[in-house]
Order: sequence, then C-alpha cells, then structure tokens
Amino acid sequence: MKRAAMTLLFAFCALALAAQDEGVRVDFKGSKPTISDFVWTYLSKAALDDEGVIDEATNSVKQAWIRYRNGLPLEEGETITVDTKNGYAVYESRNDGILFKVEMCFWNDSDRKHKLFAINYQSFFNGKPAGGQFDGLRFWRYDNAARTMTWLDDGGFEVEYYNTSYALPRTGKDIIVTRWSDDGTKKQETLKWNGHDFAPVKK
Repeated sequence: MKRAAMTLLFAFCALALAAQDEGVRVDFKGSKPTISDFVWTYLSKAALDDEGVIDEATNSVKQAWIRYRNGLPLEEGETITVDTKNGYAVYESRNDGILFKVEMCFWNDSDRKHKLFAINYQSFFNGKPAGGQFDGLRFWRYDNAARTMTWLDDGGFEVEYYNTSYALPRTGKDIIVTRWSDDGTKKQETLKWNGHDFAPVKK
C-alpha cells in the first residue's frame, strides 16, 4: 500500500508541474478568497491532469461539492462541513467501517503577501489508517497580488504514509501527526506553524 501511495503521489507531482510554472487562477468575490474558493479552485482546476481528468477520489469530492454548492442533498454516508471563519472544510464518506476523509485548510503567511492551502486525503478502517490508494497531504502557495496558487513539493516537512495520519486544524494553526503502531498504540506530534510553513515541535 505504501508503494502504491508513493507511486500515485509521484504521478500527481508530475501532473502538477505545469500548474506549478504559471499557477492556477483563484476566482472569488470580495476582497479575498475564502476556504470555499480555494476548495473549488482545487477541485475544478488544480487537480486536473493535462487532459482535464481528475482521479476517482477527487471526483467523488467534486461531485459532492457541486451538490453542496447547489443546495442539493449529498449521497448516503457523505457529509461536508465548511467553517469559513476558520478557513477549514472537510468532506467525509462512511461505508461499512471505512472512512474516506478529505480535509482542506489555509493559513495566512506572515509576509501578508501569500497564503498556504493544504488538502489532506486519508482513509481509515475501523478507526485506523488504511493506507488508501489516493491518500496524501498536498500544499499550494497562493499569491495575493497575482491571485494564483502554485503547487509545493512540501510544507516544510516530509510527509509520511505508512501508519501515519495528519489532522489539519479547524481551530488553531498547527498540524497534528499521529503515528500508529501495529499493536494499536499511537503517538502524536505537533507540526508548528511558523508563519510560512511547518516544523516539528522540539521536546
């Protein structure tokens, strides 16, 4: 599963290189984009490959998001939560002990010229990471003046995939990392937001 996840990530990175060069336009109303604007930009533009196709996991989120935007009911087992004030959104799909969860969040850069947008795909089975094919944590840097976001290869740390899950903040600014052992025990670590990216908290 780990090898499959890494293969998928490398494929995603290759597809993102074109967008990395020029950036993806973020359309919004008002003086600044909201989390909903970043999510829709990702789902409708940034996640597309050169032929305008997205993977099946992202497409499931996109279709649910379209229904949410249009005020239509979601499919059974699906939920979408949008917290505009805190710049956070999450899509969840539950079925027979399997949870597919996609968190989305953004942070204001301390330089007041950029924002960092993250999208976090995770699969769980009976409450533990399942190492799903599409799992991964991805980052994009938004330029306030250009109104575009470009893909980043990391957010200041190396993303792990095996028996590791990440929780983006709905409140606060830090990312919580949980590492799961085969015996079911787990340990947590905090990745501290420094105003530009993240670094582990020294103990």
